[in-house]
Amino acid sequence: MTNSRASGAKRIWHHTLRRAFSFFPRPLRFAVYRSFVDCDPTPDKRVVLKIAESREELEACFRLLHDAYVGSGFMQPHPSGMRITIYHALPTTTTLCAKFDGEVVGTISLIRESVFGFPLQSIFDLHEIRETKGRLAEVSALAVHPRFRNTGGSILFPLMKFMYEYCTTFFDTRHLVIAVNPNRIELYESLLLFERLTENQVEKYDFANGAPAVGASVDLHVAPGLMKRLYRGKPVRKNLYIYFLRTELPNIVMPSRRYFSTNDPVMTPDLLDYFFNQCTQTFQGLADRERGLLHSIYDLPKYTAVLPTVFSESDFRRHHRAHERYSLKCPGSFSITHPDKTEVHAIQVVEFSDDGFLANSKNPLSANVWGEARIRLGSEETSVIKASVVRGKHKGTFGFYGFRVAEPDLPWRKLVGVLKAGATHEDLENASRFLPE
Repeated sequence: MTNSRASGAKRIWHHTLRRAFSFFPRPLRFAVYRSFVDCDPTPDKRVVLKIAESREELEACFRLLHDAYVGSGFMQPHPSGMRITIYHALPTTTTLCAKFDGEVVGTISLIRESVFGFPLQSIFDLHEIRETKGRLAEVSALAVHPRFRNTGGSILFPLMKFMYEYCTTFFDTRHLVIAVNPNRIELYESLLLFERLTENQVEKYDFANGAPAVGASVDLHVAPGLMKRLYRGKPVRKNLYIYFLRTELPNIVMPSRRYFSTNDPVMTPDLLDYFFNQCTQTFQGLADRERGLLHSIYDLPKYTAVLPTVFSESDFRRHHRAHERYSLKCPGSFSITHPDKTEVHAIQVVEFSDDGFLANSKNPLSANVWGEARIRLGSEETSVIKASVVRGKHKGTFGFYGFRVAEPDLPWRKLVGVLKAGATHEDLENASRFLPE
C-alpha cells in the first residue's frame, strides 16, 4: 500500500512539473532539453551496438520492448512477455540492439517501406515527404532497460548514433518518420530536428494501444547542415553534430556485406516459426492478402511449412509477383562504342535476374543498342557483361531502364544464385558456396 501511494504521488508530481514546463516559451523548452545532452565520445567498452540477429538477441529485444510498452500503457501484457509485430517478420525491417556486458539493454527497430507499408502511414499523410526523393523508414520499438534510463543517455545516445549511421550508410534511407506520444515529441524536435507532420495530434493510435500520437519526420540529407548550425560552439559532450557526424565509436559493429545490398534480413524459417507461430499467433491473425504477401516475399520451399496458409495459393500466384527479399544499389557504367567515339553512361543497378537487370540513369538511354555493362556487385566483386536496353522511361533528370544480358559471367551468376536461394544477410555473405568456381 505504501509503495502504491508513493508511486501515485510520484506520477502526480511528474504530471505537475510537465504541465508547468509546457507554459515555458518553446525556444526555452528546447534549450532545456538540449542542456541535458551528455554524449560520451568514448563509451564503456562493455557497450556493443549491433544488429539483433540471433534468437537470443531478438527475444531479449522483444522482451525489453514489451516491458517498456506495458509500463507506459502502450500495450496490454502478452502471455509471451514479448512485443512482436508483423513488421518484425519482414526482410525490410532491421532491429538494432545495444548490449552491455553481453546483456541486451536497448533496442530500436527501423521499418523501411515495403509491400506491407509501415504502421504510421495508416493515420498520417506522407504525401509531402514522398514528393522528395529517397526511401522512407519508420523509427519504432524504442526501449532502454530501466537500469540505464537515468544514466545521462549512456545507452540511448550510442543507440541513436548507431541508428543514424546505419540509415545513412547501410539502409538506403533518406526520410525517417516517427509516431510518438505528445509528451515526448519535443525531445525529438529539439535534439534531432524532427518536424511535425501536417496533421494534428491523433487521439487514438491503435498501434500503441489507443494512446495519443504525434507524427514527425526528419530529412537525413538536410539535417546535418541544420544540426551543425544549431550545435555550433557547444561543448563536445553536448554537441550532437560532432557526436553523430564526426565521432567514430568502436562500439558499433556494422554488418558484414559481400555485396552492395541495402537491407539485412535475419529471419530464418526457424526464427519465423518460433516468434510468429509458437510465441505469438501473429501469423494466424493476418488477413488472406497479408498471408499471400508473406508467401511472395519468402518464396522458397523451406519457408512454406512455417508461413500461414493462403486461401488459394494458386490464385494468389496468378495475380501477384514474387517480391525481392533484398534491395541492392550497385554502381556501374554502360558503354556504347560507335565508329568515332564511345559513350559511357553511369548507371545504378537495383534488381538482378538470370538474363537481365533494372537500373537507373541520369542520361537517356536508347533501346536495342548493345553495349558493355560494368557493374560493381560488391567491394571486391565486379561483373562485366554485354547488355542492351529493352525498355525504359526517362522523366526530367532521371530514367529507369530494363536491360537484357547476353551471357552472364561467373560473378553475376553467383549473385543471382544467392538472391534466389538465400533469405538472410548471412546467406549473401556466404554467397560463394552457391556456385562452383
